[in-house]
Amino acid sequence: MTLTGSRRSALLGGIAIALLGTLVFLFVRTAGFDARRDSDSANLLRELRALDLRLDGDAGRLTNDYSAAQPPAIDRSAVIARVLRELEQRAGPELSQKVPGLREGMDQKLAALRALRTEHGNSVAALQVAEEAISRLSTEAATARRKNPSLAQASFAIEAQAEALRFRLRDAGVDTHSEDARTLDPVLLKLRAATALPDASVVSAGAGADAAARSFVAALAREADASRKVLFHSIGSRIELTANQLSRTVDMQLDDQQRWRTYLFFYAAALLVIVGYLGTRVVAGQALLRSANEGLEKRVGERTSELSTALVRLKESEAQLVQSEKMSSLGQMVAGVAHEINTPLAYVKNSLWSVRSRMPDLRDALAHAERLKVILQSESPDAKDLEETFSALTVRLGQLKAHHVMEDLDSLTKDGVHGIEQISELVTNLKNFSRVDRSRVASFNVNEGVQATLLIARAQLRNVTIDKRLGEIPSITCSPSQVNQVLLNLVTNAAQALDKPGGRITVSTRRVDAGAIAIDVEDNGRGIDPAILPKIFDPFFTTKEVGKGTGLGLSIAYKIVQQHGGHIDVRSEVGSGSTFCVTLPLVPPADLEKAANDEKAGA
Repeated sequence: MTLTGSRRSALLGGIAIALLGTLVFLFVRTAGFDARRDSDSANLLRELRALDLRLDGDAGRLTNDYSAAQPPAIDRSAVIARVLRELEQRAGPELSQKVPGLREGMDQKLAALRALRTEHGNSVAALQVAEEAISRLSTEAATARRKNPSLAQASFAIEAQAEALRFRLRDAGVDTHSEDARTLDPVLLKLRAATALPDASVVSAGAGADAAARSFVAALAREADASRKVLFHSIGSRIELTANQLSRTVDMQLDDQQRWRTYLFFYAAALLVIVGYLGTRVVAGQALLRSANEGLEKRVGERTSELSTALVRLKESEAQLVQSEKMSSLGQMVAGVAHEINTPLAYVKNSLWSVRSRMPDLRDALAHAERLKVILQSESPDAKDLEETFSALTVRLGQLKAHHVMEDLDSLTKDGVHGIEQISELVTNLKNFSRVDRSRVASFNVNEGVQATLLIARAQLRNVTIDKRLGEIPSITCSPSQVNQVLLNLVTNAAQALDKPGGRITVSTRRVDAGAIAIDVEDNGRGIDPAILPKIFDPFFTTKEVGKGTGLGLSIAYKIVQQHGGHIDVRSEVGSGSTFCVTLPLVPPADLEKAANDEKAGA
């Protein structure tokens, strides 16, 4: 009996070990790959693709600007090197083999972009030389006309052809260089014919202008070749292909993992059935587990209700926080706005005092007129009394006319009405900025919003030069109060960044494409340190002194723009200034209007 019991125990032990071993094997197979590693690799590939697109954007912006003052080039090589280095560190074995090829492709594209910048510089220099040659030709033509009046008509024709050539060169570009070269020949032929005068200086200047123009067209052709090498480089498609291959690999691994999880589920279910069949304790344990699950579901329901309530309160707190930040911004301008109101109020006060000072003369003239009326209405008027009253009224009216009393009263009342209109405009703008209308989505003229913002912030902008470049843009559908708050935050931040004389803020609006508009707020202040640039939209992050900022302005502005389906881009250079570009769609996302309707229904 003892031997049989030992064998039974050994058999049961072996079965238990086999069952547990199978369970462990299935569990290990369900965790067969590093999902986080592959997710990080996919994110890095997306970031690398975004950098590739930015290089294309840099090339496109470069070939559209032929001004002499070129903006500084943005060096993205360090960021690209960092992304490739992290990708090499985190990539799996299969992806690691492709990283060197991606690095080589990005190096080639960076080299092509540097070559494009060099060719673009040559094109800009060639254009300047051509314009100087054209100016010299015009000068020589005018000189020839003064020396020999008989050449006046020919010299005027030369100047006209020179201006036509200047216009043609300024209108030339990389995208149309082939067509520009073809259409330039007739212009140069006309110019060459026009400069065929008996004046060596004019002939020499004409030949110089011809050579400079052809040199510029040749430089454009070289720049176009360099641009095609950048824009048609295959590294972008290789990055996307690598990302797609990684995605397919991850999907296959997930499918495999899910299959092993299914095996594990059924095996565990069978194991539980066997264990339940073998012992009543497991059955009792299952009963206890069910009871615990019921209690847990109840607690989960309670917690879900509490979380829903907390979410509603959080949204209310968020609205209050946005309104508080808005009122905080307006509160900082109260003194300046008071001054802006006091100025037109002084017009009204002075006008009213001046009108009051004229009232005695008018009352005196009116009294004489009333007395004259009574005398004239009497049946037997006294001739002497009539003559004296008429004489006094004539003298008084003459004094009023000599002192231009009526003209002064008209001018003073106009000044008073103008002051009251200025006060009304300020009060209306303050009311529009301070009201709580998060739920109101309406059509909004952004240019009018910019004008209102600059008026509200005029006190803070007193020592700042404002350059408004408002383009012809359509109205957008948005929450006007929230967009006004974004504009106010950006303008006041720009004003606070100006810590030197000659401060300038440029506010411009433009249409980005058929479905969006952009607002640019640019200053020439101290700029933003690259080390803190990624943090400027973080809540409560501020570089101002304690008590001078909450650190919520840019964070709230960023969230408002995101809720409207737009985005904010920042370009900054220490010592040169910053540019904030807000891009907003003409029509907001559907969830913004849905949220607005929900808030109206809740209200």
